[in-house]
Amino acid sequence: MTLNTLLFIGGLGGGEIFLILLIIIIFFGAKKIPELARGLGKGIREFKNAATEANSEIQKTTEKDNI
Repeated sequence: MTLNTLLFIGGLGGGEIFLILLIIIIFFGAKKIPELARGLGKGIREFKNAATEANSEIQKTTEKDNI
């Protein structure tokens, strides 16, 4: 996961990253950013859990079909 993140950020320069962070702070305010980050992290975690469960169900179905 960090490799993908680093590859994405690798295409952006320092000034561009600074500008993006400045825009985020202007739109949401410094107090809202931690709350937004927690919500984003929770959403990503739930998505990963759902994907893992789906893969598990697919494997179980495949194993039953092969028997």
